[in-house]
This record gives sequence, structure tokens and C-alpha cells, in this order.
Amino acid sequence: MRRLKYLSAIPLVLIGLSFFQDDSIKQLLQPGAKLEKLADGFLFTEGPSADSKGNVFFTDQPNDRIMIWSNSGVLSTFMQPCGRSNGLAFDKDGNLWSCADEKNELWLISSDKKVTAIPSKYKEKLLNGPNDLWVNPNGGIYFTDPYYKRTWWDHSSQPQDFQGVYYLTPDYKTIICVASDLVKPNGIVGTPDGKSLFVADIGGKKTWSYKINKDGTLGDKKLFCEMGSDGMTIDSKGNIFLTGNGVTIFDKRGKQIGNISVPEAWTANVCFGGKDMKSLFITASKGLYRIRMKTKGTAG
Repeated sequence: MRRLKYLSAIPLVLIGLSFFQDDSIKQLLQPGAKLEKLADGFLFTEGPSADSKGNVFFTDQPNDRIMIWSNSGVLSTFMQPCGRSNGLAFDKDGNLWSCADEKNELWLISSDKKVTAIPSKYKEKLLNGPNDLWVNPNGGIYFTDPYYKRTWWDHSSQPQDFQGVYYLTPDYKTIICVASDLVKPNGIVGTPDGKSLFVADIGGKKTWSYKINKDGTLGDKKLFCEMGSDGMTIDSKGNIFLTGNGVTIFDKRGKQIGNISVPEAWTANVCFGGKDMKSLFITASKGLYRIRMKTKGTAG
């Protein structure tokens, strides 16, 4: 594990409560909590996910690397190159799943860094570019497949006829399209019981909820809120955290609670981490941030 001394030496910067856009958000924060800037100097941070110990893995996609912020406060490189990984998620066996869009693939990365590229085509065509993913407790993988043209691709047009949401079956052999009627799906997260899925349509500026059927398909589509998102996570109370202009939090009924403003041009993604899973980690453009919450996060 190669340590980045020039980044890990950066002191914490306390941003302060003046950056919160409204007081209602304080009900979710631990007393005295402040937004901390943990590290910067990246080109674009994305895809945070915590392992079983609470260490947070995230990507710096333009630099083709997966980073780790450890519980001891050390920043290091986990893997470089990494297939242009974007979204990340851990499964119950401790494997790290990656949306590796260099070749429009899903990667399964073991703890010893062995990479298994999962065949990732739909109807014999390349996927548009897997972006974000969530691991169902049953071992299946839900992932979004928007089209964002990448400079490292040979092709210059969208391979699929739509920008959809897919399900990789638990045996990793079959990819099923579970939603094809969204504009540009991006952020995705499910409930810990594996019964509900939330998908943010960043192109349609909406987030939808679905019932997860026993066969992995989706049903009972409902509008959750009138806001899209780049990334998302969920806490133990069912609150949903969306990103873009800072972090906007909605309760489980879709009512907006408030917004955590982040001093970056774009806030890409969020996850809970730390030993007690009560720290909200935020990947925002060139920086990595953290703030302490009252509620615990869930995997994803």
C-alpha cells in the first residue's frame, strides 16, 4: 500500500457551521460538529465506500487510482491503475466492487487486490459506462449506466439505446435491465433489508424509489423527491443523502431536511465510515471531507 506523503501530511481544516445553509440540518449533527477538509490535491474524487472496519475507499478517476482514508487518519493508495474506477461498494465477503469504465466493466477486487473483470455487456453491446452501484444483501449488484463520453474510449457514441439501471445476478453470470425509462440515472442505494432501491435520475432531476422483487426485478416505482443526484447514501433512520450542490438530506418520506454546503464546485458522492459508522465522508471535486452525524450509516 503506497502512502502519499504529500497528501497525508495535509492538516485538517475545520470549515465551520457558517457553511450550513439552514439550521434544520443541525438536528442530524453531533453537537459541535464541523465540516472537516481531510485532504485535497485530487483531480476529481468519487465513489466512497467503507469496509467492515470503517476505512473509507474512494476514487480519483482522472488519475486512475483508488485511495484509502484509514481510521487512523492516514491517506494511501490502494490501487493504481484501477481501470478508471468510479463508483465503489463492498460486499459481505469484503470484496470491493468497482464500476471500472475504462472498458465499460464491473470489477470484483479481492482484499489481496486480485481483479476479476465481470463480463459486462447487454444484448451483445458494450454498456454505456457503469457509474455507481449497490450490493444487495443477497449478493446481486444493482448499477447505473449513464453515458458520459470519456477521453480514454475508442468509441464516441452511446453503445446502448438508453441509459438504464441493471442487475447483475448473484452468480455474476447474467445482467438484467431493470429500468430503461430514466433520462440519466446516476446515484443508487438500497435499504439494508434489501427490499427497496433508490435511483437518482440526474438528467431528469428526480429520485425514484422501487420495490425489489424476489427475482431482482423492480416494481412499484414512486417519486421520492424532485431532485436528481450524482451519488447517494442512506442512514439507519432511512434518511437519504443526495449530492451535487453540497449534500441535501431528505427523510424517509421524501421531505427535505436541509443542506450541508461544501466549498467545492461539485459534490460528487457520500458514504458513512469510521469505526462507529457515524462519520459522513464527502467526495467533492478536488477534496475529501468529513462531518460527524448522530445517526449511523449503512453499507453502500
